Amino acid sequence: MFETISAKINNLIKKITGQGIITEKNIEEVLHDIRMTFLEADVNYKVAKEFIERVKQKSLGQIVLKSLTSEQQFIKIIHDELISFLGDKNSGLKKEKPLTILLVGLQGSGKTTTAAKIGVYLKTEKISEKILLIALDTKRPAAREQLKNLADKNNFLFYTENDDNFLKTAENAYNFGMDKFCDAMIFDTAGTLHISEENLDDLKKLKEKIKFSEIILVADAMLGQEAVNIAKNFNEKLGLTGIILTKVDGDAKGGAALSMKYITSVPIKFIGTGEKVNNLNLFHPDRIASSILGMGDIVSLVEKVQKTISEEETKKQFEKLKKASFTFDDFLTQLKQLQSMGPLQDLIKMIPGGNNLGNIVIDEKNIKHTEAIILSMTEKERVMPEIINESRKRRIAHGSGTSYEKVNKLLKQFNQMKKLLKKSAKEKFNPFKNFNF
Repeated sequence: MFETISAKINNLIKKITGQGIITEKNIEEVLHDIRMTFLEADVNYKVAKEFIERVKQKSLGQIVLKSLTSEQQFIKIIHDELISFLGDKNSGLKKEKPLTILLVGLQGSGKTTTAAKIGVYLKTEKISEKILLIALDTKRPAAREQLKNLADKNNFLFYTENDDNFLKTAENAYNFGMDKFCDAMIFDTAGTLHISEENLDDLKKLKEKIKFSEIILVADAMLGQEAVNIAKNFNEKLGLTGIILTKVDGDAKGGAALSMKYITSVPIKFIGTGEKVNNLNLFHPDRIASSILGMGDIVSLVEKVQKTISEEETKKQFEKLKKASFTFDDFLTQLKQLQSMGPLQDLIKMIPGGNNLGNIVIDEKNIKHTEAIILSMTEKERVMPEIINESRKRRIAHGSGTSYEKVNKLLKQFNQMKKLLKKSAKEKFNPFKNFNF
C-alpha cells in the first residue's frame, strides 16, 4: 500500500545526506516534495500541511550528533511524526466478555468477510473460544448466506432471522448469544452505496438498544480521501471505537491510513490484506512508519515465522544444517513453510531495504517447478542426491514436467549449499540463499 510513498520519500531524504546542519534552506525543497508525494497518495491536504510543519519545526537548526548523520536525524524526525499521525500504539480490541462488536460501513467495503476474519483472529489469539456471527443485513439474502457459510467453515455459531425488523433480530441474536454463553458476538450490518442518513439513524437506534464493546468502521482503503470522509461521518453519528482498512493489498495509495487517525481521532485497529479469513493483521503504526522509510518490518516477519514454524521444528532444522545433513525433504518442508507465510514479494518488503528493491517480481512458477522436481524424486534420491545420474535426471525432468537443465541446476545449487554448510557448521545459513526464484 505504501510502496510509492516509500520509494519517493527515500529518494528525497538522500538529498540531505552529508550536510552538517539541517537548515531551512537544505530541507525546504525536500519537504515541499514530500508534501506533494503525500497529496499524490491521496493524503488529506490538512494532514499533509500539518505533517510538513511539524517536521520542519523539529528539523531546523538541529546540529548533527557525533553518532548520527543529518540524514539519520531527519529520518528519525519523519519516523516519529509518521507514528504520531498514524496513531502511536495499537490498543487492540477491548478485553470484555462477552465482547460485542458492531461492524458498520458502506456496501462493498468487505464487512461480511471481515466479520469472519475477526472471529478467526479472536480464536487464533485465544481471546475468545465461542464466537457468534450475526447477520443483520435483512435486505440482502446473499449477505446472510455468505456469513452463514463463513460461520460453518470456521466452526462459529450463526444467527439471523427472515424479518425486516433488524432491531428485533439484533436483540434476539444478543439474547441467543448470552444463552449459548458466547464470549464474542460480531454483528454484520447492512451497507448502502453512499452515506445514508436513514442508515446512520438506524444504526444509532441499534447502538441505543445494545451496549457494544466496539463499534468498528470497515472502510475500503482504495477510496483514499473519500474513505476519510466516510469515517468522519460515521464517527460523528455513532462514536466509532476503531477502523479496519480493507483491500490494502490492492492499488491503495496509502492516503487513507495516513489521514484517518489525525482527522477522526479514531484508531486504525486492523488492516485486511487479502480475501482469506487469516488475512487480517493488527495495525502497528511504528512498524508501518518503519516500512515507509525503508527500514522493513522485521517484527512482523518474525511473528509470521513463529506462527508458521514451531520452535521445536526450528531447532531440528538448525541441527541438520549444522551437521550438513540437510536433505531435499527438509528443503521441501521449508519451501512449503515459506509459501504458507504469504507471497514472497510481501515477505521481502518486511526486510530492511526491501521496499527499495523496486517492483521486484518473483516468478512463483519457478517455485512450483522446484517443488515438482523434488516430488518427482524417489525417497532415496531425496536423501542421497549423489546417486542421481544422467538417466535419473531425465526421468525426474519428465516426471516433473520441467527440463533436464532445470533438474541439473537445482542439484548443483543444492550441492553448493551443502559444501558451504560443511565449511561453516557453526553458522546459521539460509537454505534458500543460493536458489534463484
